[in-house]
Amino acid sequence: MVGHVRLGYARASTARQSLDAQLDSLAEAGATRVFSEKISTRATIRPELEAAVRLAGEIRSSGVAVTLVVHEHKRLGRGIELVMLAEELKACDVGLGFLAGELKGSHDPSDIVFTVLAAMSGMEREYIRDRTLEGHESARNRGKTIGGAGVTDPDMLSMALHLRDEKEMNLRDIAKRLVITTGTKKGQHPSPATVMRMLREHDEQAAALTSA
Repeated sequence: MVGHVRLGYARASTARQSLDAQLDSLAEAGATRVFSEKISTRATIRPELEAAVRLAGEIRSSGVAVTLVVHEHKRLGRGIELVMLAEELKACDVGLGFLAGELKGSHDPSDIVFTVLAAMSGMEREYIRDRTLEGHESARNRGKTIGGAGVTDPDMLSMALHLRDEKEMNLRDIAKRLVITTGTKKGQHPSPATVMRMLREHDEQAAALTSA
């Protein structure tokens, strides 16, 4: 058996999306076997990802170094899901590699969780900065909703959901595609923090309805 095995994982959110670009990049990166599936980011169970992690652990237990390679971290999940996966890979002494995005590069098992947490912390600092700037603007304009929440509307939410779930865009790219239609900010783009809050509130309401 070779001294270092690279397993690949590819995911698309819908059946309409193509995996070709991800599969090509994984092949170029030297992945000897690729697990792929078309399943929503919100899905808590991803059979192919679980199979990839399980095989990686089995190979590593035989004494061979293993790296799970993914095109970009959002293919694995968001927030706590990504951290939990990093913890699982670290426990198996399996490395993780990204071919693009904020976490691009190879990450050793010893520092994989720290790397993921640091990257997430950096993104959160950007969101906090945006929220702070919005708060200052709100203070200068009495009577306006703090944080810019009043600039959102159902049409904006619908478009944001489409861009997040169908196009898999990040918050900053989504914000650039949206336009405020009312108020003093009419014609401007909402901030990434406003988009994040709008989507989070929608997800919380949807979860509450599902569990009711």
